Order: sequence, then C-alpha cells, then structure tokens
Amino acid sequence: MKLTPAVIELVVSEMPAALAFYRRLGLDVPPEADTAPHVEVELGGGMRLAFDTEDTIRSFNPDWSPPPGTGHRVALAFACDSPAEVDQAWADLTNAGYQGHLPPWDAFWGMRYAVVYDPDGTPIDLFAALASA
Repeated sequence: MKLTPAVIELVVSEMPAALAFYRRLGLDVPPEADTAPHVEVELGGGMRLAFDTEDTIRSFNPDWSPPPGTGHRVALAFACDSPAEVDQAWADLTNAGYQGHLPPWDAFWGMRYAVVYDPDGTPIDLFAALASA
C-alpha cells in the first residue's frame, strides 16, 4: 500500500480572519468562502490546504478542544522570490496587525527567514535563498 499526502488541514477559530491572513500570503480564496464551515485551496502538485472551523470538527467529534498550551506542532512555510520579498511580506503582515514572532534574519543555512503567527497561533515561516557569495 502506498499512501499519498494530499491535504494539510488547519482548524480555525474564525474562518474570515484565517482566510484574510492566507489571502495576504497569496492564496486564491474566494470571498464567499468566509462563511463556509470547510474550505479547501489547491496548492499544486495534488496538495490542498483545508480550513475547518472548530464547530465543524465538533460536529463529528463532540469532545474536541484546542490543544492545551501555546506550543505548536505544525508550521507552514511560504517561499518568497527573494530575501527582499521576505522583508516585504514580514512588514505587510505585521503592519496589518498580525503577530510577528521572529523578524527577518539571514539564517546560517543560507536563507533569509522570518516567522509570523496566523490568527490561531500557527507559525508561518517566510523564506528565500540568500544570494551566493
């Protein structure tokens, strides 16, 4: 048996707030999705990013509750075209009121990197390769 990854699912507390954040990252999500209990966005290569409200999860798992604590177990990473675009994306998101976690820096592994949080506290990494020396 060969299983193929196909969907990354995020449970969100407020669909409109979550989708507004991910639209800023370039995902093509129609405005009418803001009122849906489940939304899927094609990422390419057969992958989809799905968003489910907490109420949707509770509709089939009544005992579900958000994980305790503030630690995360999942992070999403978005590639930028250049180190300058990492800085621009960071500025756009934090100026729009989203919480920055790690401001842009040149990482030792050869990338410009930054981390912001989506409205539900999921870390979102922004990265681009640094120019070769």
